[in-house]
Amino acid sequence: MSLREHTQIDPDVGIPDLIRRLADDSKRLATDEVRLAKLELGENLRTGARGTLWLAVAFGIAVVASSAATIFVAALIGRLAGGHMWVGALVTGLLELGLALFLIRKGIGAFGKQSYTLKETRASLKDTQAWVAAKRAD
Repeated sequence: MSLREHTQIDPDVGIPDLIRRLADDSKRLATDEVRLAKLELGENLRTGARGTLWLAVAFGIAVVASSAATIFVAALIGRLAGGHMWVGALVTGLLELGLALFLIRKGIGAFGKQSYTLKETRASLKDTQAWVAAKRAD
């Protein structure tokens, strides 16, 4: 179906009225585009904030757990290594590093799930462009 099948044209309407209608439609369309962009941006920012929160929580837990685990595991391994506490500290540090990398990957993964390219807004702008081109052709 073409636009002509949906659009009722009144033969008594003058050019100034048509221009006024076109201007009103253009204003409404621009307002809708801005509203869509704001909604989409807000959604993306909320998702990004959630990812940031996960990273912050992961970092806080890693610091507290690492401190307690370092002392406990370093002392335990140091005793098992014949009193060589440096061996216990080294092994514990490597274990904590692996845990921290896992938590960082989880937080970064939360950022990767969401697209930040305003996909819906770009699609709507393409529709608007097609609509304007069709109006010009009429």
